[in-house]
Amino acid sequence: MTNALFQQAGITVFERGWLSSNNVLFASGSADEAVLVDTGYASHSGQTVALVRGALQGRRLDRIVNTHLHSDHCGGNHELQQAYDCAIDVPSGEANKVDNWVEDQLTYRATGQQCPRFRRTGSISAGDELELGGSRWRALAAPGHDPESIVLYEPNLQVLISADALWANGFGVVFPEIVGEPGFDDVKRTLEMLADLRVRCVIPGHGAPFADFGPAIARAFKRLSGLAADPAKHARHAAKVLIKFRLLEIQTCSINELNRWLDDVPYVAITHAAHFAGVGMRAWRIDLLNEMASSGAITTDGELVRNI
Repeated sequence: MTNALFQQAGITVFERGWLSSNNVLFASGSADEAVLVDTGYASHSGQTVALVRGALQGRRLDRIVNTHLHSDHCGGNHELQQAYDCAIDVPSGEANKVDNWVEDQLTYRATGQQCPRFRRTGSISAGDELELGGSRWRALAAPGHDPESIVLYEPNLQVLISADALWANGFGVVFPEIVGEPGFDDVKRTLEMLADLRVRCVIPGHGAPFADFGPAIARAFKRLSGLAADPAKHARHAAKVLIKFRLLEIQTCSINELNRWLDDVPYVAITHAAHFAGVGMRAWRIDLLNEMASSGAITTDGELVRNI
């Protein structure tokens, strides 16, 4: 069903690893714009360009649409814009930050991640309709994981591009909570909004597309309930996600190198101060690494840390 539905919608999904978000290409006919939703992480940008070029078969990429501006969703913007001189639309709340390239507000410095500067040409607001693949897609506000995030929904096809607002087993880290701003209530409202939609297929920001929408919503609510009841658990998870993301990017480094990187990541210091100030910073980091090793996310041998 999924392949037939995607063909009907003019969709090609590039399912990426967890360092890069999935990319969704609309290129159904010569009269329509070729549009890519989200572009992955910067270190994968060459691969992203190659995937798009192979799928377009000589046709140009006209536009990029970003669901939100975390580095794993827009890191390929610069290289694709260099290759195609394409337009780039970002959520309207991020437009000024991009125009002035305010890295602190764009989270790249705060997370210790990279995103080459790109030029945005337009913006998208909740309630806008986008012509993609010959169908009309609605942009819906989906705050929580990111305050400015949108998702895209096509009511006739009943397809949802959910970004990091909904995965098969949960949703992305609620970044506002890391910096002491409320975010769990936004996640709840977003999930309630999504639950009211008729959805046959979800294309998440990470992981394979899936059809069991109702059970996924239920799993997300259950996860939210657990995290909201124990904010320190969420904070600990967020810190481990930042470490895992770094290791996905570089694969292997020494403990000393990792600590030097962590010293320069504001979100790590903020998380520790807010939730774990009673534990020394280095001891807390060792605990995190031990937990990650025990769960099979990484390996350590005393001097080196490796991604699995």
